[in-house]
Amino acid sequence: MSTKKILLVCMGNICRSPMAEGILRHKALERRMSVETDSAGTINNHVGESPDPRAQKCMRDQGIDISDLRARQISPSDFHRFDLLLAMDESNLKGLMRIAPDRELARKARLMMDFAPDRPHEVPDPYYGGSEGFEEVYRMLDEACDNLLNGLQHG
Repeated sequence: MSTKKILLVCMGNICRSPMAEGILRHKALERRMSVETDSAGTINNHVGESPDPRAQKCMRDQGIDISDLRARQISPSDFHRFDLLLAMDESNLKGLMRIAPDRELARKARLMMDFAPDRPHEVPDPYYGGSEGFEEVYRMLDEACDNLLNGLQHG
C-alpha cells in the first residue's frame, strides 16, 4: 500500500485539527500503516503556535503527545500534496472549497465526521469551553480515525 497523505483542517489549527492529527498518526503507527499526517487552519491567527494547552493535556491523558505540532494556514498547494483533506466542520469545508485550485482537486476535501456517521457531522470547537469539550472532541475524533484507517486498510 502506498503512503496516504492526510491533512486535518479546523479554523485556527490549535485545537481540533492537531488533536485529529495526533490521534491519526498514533493509530497509524500502532497499526504499522504508511500514513503521512499534517494539520492546518483556515485562518492565520495562530500560525507558529503550539496546540492549545487543554488540547495537549487531553491528548497526554490518552498517551498521545502533540507538543511538537505547530499551527499553520492552509494553502492551495495542499490540494496537490495531500490525498485527503478533512475539515472539522462545514465552515472549514467551505473554506477549503474556496481555495481549492480546481473542481477535481476540491473532491479531496470532506468532513472528518463522514467517517463516524452515527455521530454529529461536525466536530464542535472546544476553544471557548472547558476540558470536557476537549474530551468529547477526543472521543469523536478517536472513532472517526479508527473508521478512516479501517477503510484504508480494507481498500
